[in-house]
Amino acid sequence: MTALTLSKAINAGLRKAMENDPKVLIMGEDVGKLGGVFRVTDGLQKDFGEARVIDTPLAESAIVGTAIGLALRGYRPVCEIQFDGFVYPAVDQIISQLAKMRYRSLGKLSLPIVIRIPFGGGIGAVEHHSESPEVIFAHTAGLRVVACADAADAFAMIQQSISSDDPVIFFEPKRRYWDKGEVDTAAGVTAALPFDQARVVLEGTDVSLLTYGPLVRTCLESALAARESGRSVEVEGRVIEQWAEGVAAEAGFTSVNHTVELFGLCPDHSDATV
Repeated sequence: MTALTLSKAINAGLRKAMENDPKVLIMGEDVGKLGGVFRVTDGLQKDFGEARVIDTPLAESAIVGTAIGLALRGYRPVCEIQFDGFVYPAVDQIISQLAKMRYRSLGKLSLPIVIRIPFGGGIGAVEHHSESPEVIFAHTAGLRVVACADAADAFAMIQQSISSDDPVIFFEPKRRYWDKGEVDTAAGVTAALPFDQARVVLEGTDVSLLTYGPLVRTCLESALAARESGRSVEVEGRVIEQWAEGVAAEAGFTSVNHTVELFGLCPDHSDATV
């Protein structure tokens, strides 16, 4: 086991995916020489070259559109949208093209593209830098929408996303980038929890807290505090698309069957949640 921050765990997962498959590419604004504004891709261009870690123009629609063309030619692009609020110029490409291609081609074409998006608040950033647009994509058929919560999650889930033949919107909780955790860097993707299963972070019998991304740690801390008052609180969370399907056991959540109360928590705006 290795102690890594969440951002370093994503870096390690990207590196492992690129080592395992020469068709994996990384593209985005400042992802190469700078290593990304949060340094998530630090060192990858140096080790894999400019042909596989590509610094793009500041044009999100072009980034995703180019990735779609590359995916149609057999590549597995990983696009970085620098901040959550910058994704909107690419929404047409994501919703109208990326999400629809498999259905449009009657299953003959797939677009194995990952779009990484740092999301949420908590770092004191200005406008366009502290948004939670996951609700848009969670309600779009044809996309897998996931959010890592800690370093171990991040390392496994970025590799799972890259190996998926479906397009994946991969949300990264920027307020947790510097949180450290133990990561088994030798573990393979096949050993990771499937996307369609929620992760039980803490078991409980009275109340269930269903969440994802940055709030997993918040809910865990709250649940542990509640235990001091005699309340048994369960915490589950991992994949946002489960919310869009409804809170049900068949969507991967198990606590709905054995706890008295059920609460869903998300980092989005209070009047526009999933």
